Amino acid sequence: MTSRHKKLNIMHITYDMRIGGTEMVIKNIIDGSEHNQFKMSVLCIESPLGPFAEELQKDGIEFFEFNRQPGFDKKLIASIRKTIKENNIDIIHCHQYTPWVYGVIAAAFTKTKVIFTEHGRFYPDSSTWKRKLINPILNLFTDQVTAISKATKQALVEFENISEKSIDVIYNGIAPLQVDDEEVRALKESLGIPDNHMVLGTVARFDPIKNHTMMLKAFSKVLVEHPNTTLMIVGDGEERENIERCIKTLNLANNVILTGYESKPAYHIALMDIFLLSSLSEGTSMTLLEAMSIGKPCVVTNAGGNPEIVIEGENGFVTINKDESLFAEAMIKIISEEYKYLELSLAAKKRFDSYFSATTMNYLYSNIYKKLSFKSLIGIK
Repeated sequence: MTSRHKKLNIMHITYDMRIGGTEMVIKNIIDGSEHNQFKMSVLCIESPLGPFAEELQKDGIEFFEFNRQPGFDKKLIASIRKTIKENNIDIIHCHQYTPWVYGVIAAAFTKTKVIFTEHGRFYPDSSTWKRKLINPILNLFTDQVTAISKATKQALVEFENISEKSIDVIYNGIAPLQVDDEEVRALKESLGIPDNHMVLGTVARFDPIKNHTMMLKAFSKVLVEHPNTTLMIVGDGEERENIERCIKTLNLANNVILTGYESKPAYHIALMDIFLLSSLSEGTSMTLLEAMSIGKPCVVTNAGGNPEIVIEGENGFVTINKDESLFAEAMIKIISEEYKYLELSLAAKKRFDSYFSATTMNYLYSNIYKKLSFKSLIGIK
């Protein structure tokens, strides 16, 4: 609950604002916030700021940029604390573990409320005894913890020793993709994809954790039954050489397209008939949500938050991690059954609208901000 005359002053603390899932969430929260009630800013503990920062700065959002030093940077804590006090910040919203550690220590014993949002976990997950010892103490100085999936929440409990009762799940939310059908058709033509080909695809950085090679092996099985199929992989990264080698080994060159990195792949996603995600670990994939927002059936592994987004048999299929045969079977089932395809497509859009829209996410975070503001007004820590 905010004063009629004073906006609630909220600062997001993160690593930087390059193009990525966490950064997109922050941008969506800011873009969708109630501007008459909240004044938002962003503090980045690392530089350079990144493209999303440039977009937000054009809209008048203030940024504070620091350059975190290796090891535990005590000077950074002092800098954040000074920034909080000088700018009269009511709430800091810390995104991911390291920004939380710096943020919560900097805000300790001030009037500033603290929110910590965990956006995902590394694979394989792990922790240290020091973190398990200190995290419950840091949590005492934190007013709200949120996680982007139930799987991420459980990881915080298991690996970070944070009380389950203190964690709420708020799924990532995005605005639905807006695409022009003519542009999609033009893209298909420019990529040389035959009109009669069904397009399977993914958008993900070329990283071992995304397990593109498993996807390629599964796709080779799909081609045996459905040769009029193209796999389009959007992205780039360190795994490119391995991916290209796998394509050559499996003799897939005529049916696989590597588009390279695309900063705004909306039309590529729209071109896909089925969206694929073969990750070994995943929080909440923003490109998976984008695909669902325009009714794309999905085939994903049961990693992280994937099974919470794609409900088995409802809006897609969820297969056991690393199992190329089951992944292939799921793709074949969708391709083979036209009625099933339409059923999954409609369900994907419906599920997105119900749980993963930016409107839903912003409403839930807005309620937290207002709740913490009310506690502050009546003197409850």
